[in-house]
Amino acid sequence: MAAEPADALAGARRVLSLVQASLDDDQAENTVIIDLSGKSNIADFMVIASGRSQRHVGAMADHLFEKLKQAGCGKPSVEGAERCDWVLIDAGDVIVHLFRPEVRAFYGLEKMWGFDLPESGSAAAANQAHPPA
Repeated sequence: MAAEPADALAGARRVLSLVQASLDDDQAENTVIIDLSGKSNIADFMVIASGRSQRHVGAMADHLFEKLKQAGCGKPSVEGAERCDWVLIDAGDVIVHLFRPEVRAFYGLEKMWGFDLPESGSAAAANQAHPPA
C-alpha cells in the first residue's frame, strides 16, 4: 500500500527538521530551503547551505549522513565527499547541497529555482526561503 501524499509530505518535513537541526548544530551559513512539493518529482525539499572551508563542508556532510542513518532514513546517497567543494546528500524526499561559498556562488542553484543568492554573512540571508507551516 502506497503512502498517501499528505503522509509522504509529513515524512519529508520530519527529515527536513532533522537536516535543519544538524546544519544549525554545525553552524552552516546562509541556509536556504526551497519547497519543491508540487513543483518537481525529484524531492519535496531542497536545502542549500555553505561551510567556511572544505573541512567544514566535509564535517557537516559526515554529521548529517550519520544523523540521517541513525534516524532510520536508510543509507542516503552522498556525492562529492572526496573534495568537499560541493557535497550532495540525497535523503529521498530532501536533497541537501553543501558548498564552499565561492563554489556556491559559481553554480547559483538558488537562481535555477527562482531565488536570489544570499549575501555572505548577512543575517537576513539565513533561511531565505521557508517551507509552508
